[in-house]
Amino acid sequence: MRAILIGLGLVVAVIAADMQASRASAYPVYPWCAQYGGGRGGGSNCYFANLWQCQQAISGNGGFCVENPFYWAQGASPAGAPPVARKGKRRAAD
Repeated sequence: MRAILIGLGLVVAVIAADMQASRASAYPVYPWCAQYGGGRGGGSNCYFANLWQCQQAISGNGGFCVENPFYWAQGASPAGAPPVARKGKRRAAD
């Protein structure tokens, strides 16, 4: 009986770990969002891989393109961005 419970627990743990791994990559987060309607409270669409796609989507419709605030939180580093400078005292080389 004890072996069955341990085996069942291991199966549940493996299934839970597999679900977490698949959920982490469930949908990609794109770097550009289109905000439609300007100041009239229109909708938004955050499924653009580059700025050009976003600009084409809003052409003729009105609105503007903004960077997706959730994109950089996913761990991607902006292309061509300089390294982040550390604040604080530098140690002199001995």
